[in-house]
Amino acid sequence: MDAKVTWHDGLHFTGTADSGHEIILDGSPKSGGTDKGSRPLELMLMSLAGCTGMDVISILRKKRQDVVDFEVKVHADQADSHPYVYTNVTVEYIVTGHSINPKAVERAIDLSENAYCPAQAMLIKAVSIKHTYKIIEM
Repeated sequence: MDAKVTWHDGLHFTGTADSGHEIILDGSPKSGGTDKGSRPLELMLMSLAGCTGMDVISILRKKRQDVVDFEVKVHADQADSHPYVYTNVTVEYIVTGHSINPKAVERAIDLSENAYCPAQAMLIKAVSIKHTYKIIEM
């Protein structure tokens, strides 16, 4: 797998990878950017949310859970000084549907955490990741 970023001006870059899709990166005005795109560390959290989210929804569908809405929220605390690494991460899964089995949700999260999600497998080596979930019955 390959990826690259192409600089435009200031801290504004366009990123591409093997899929060919583009993403815009930029810094905050405070750091010299113009706020035209996501910050690199934000993309790490989105990557984690997307990776585990794809796993969990796929597993829940295979388990025939009647999911009508699904969201993955990721919160990270950062160190107070450079390089501002993440110090704790919490992943919250919000599953909305009909008669969702909590055991199915727990199992799907466990499989993503321990077997399937490469983003999580890499990040867990550097930072503690906690998982929570909420089921909203329709």
